[in-house]
Amino acid sequence: MSRIGKKPVPVPAGVTATIDGQKVVAKGPKGELSFVANDEVSIKLEDNSVVVTPIDNSKGARSKWGMSRTMISNILTGVKDGYERKLEINGVGYRAAMQGRNLQLALGFSHDVVYQPPEGVSIACPKPTEIVITGIDKQVLGQVASEIRGYRGPEPYKGKGVKYAEERIVRKEGKKK
Repeated sequence: MSRIGKKPVPVPAGVTATIDGQKVVAKGPKGELSFVANDEVSIKLEDNSVVVTPIDNSKGARSKWGMSRTMISNILTGVKDGYERKLEINGVGYRAAMQGRNLQLALGFSHDVVYQPPEGVSIACPKPTEIVITGIDKQVLGQVASEIRGYRGPEPYKGKGVKYAEERIVRKEGKKK
């Protein structure tokens, strides 16, 4: 039994959820998102909440059960509140700035890195060493944050690079004389 899959997903106030076969469409104040579930799970709308159940007791159906419920929960939260991810930049001369809609990063290369965010994702730089990424789709938001971090990930000796705000870098000891 999936502990996550058993729980019904409550539809928040101000959000409308419609189910058409295996497709769940959520409309809210921030926008509209949809998710198409696998055929091995069934989705129903009961008492202003979405209930996900596996079709049978097979391993495949049970493995997709909890994931489908979480994806539906994520789209309902996304259209209601949205998601936010913060990145921090550490290092001498490392900085970020907005160039129109694009993000311009100075990360110690011979050139500046210009990142163009996809539709539905907005980036802000309140400080030169801080990047705030906001959007309604949790998966796309995580992908954008990962791509920006991938340009210069944090290194273990001085901690220089781009890291998630909540990330803890395990530091290594340098070489000894």
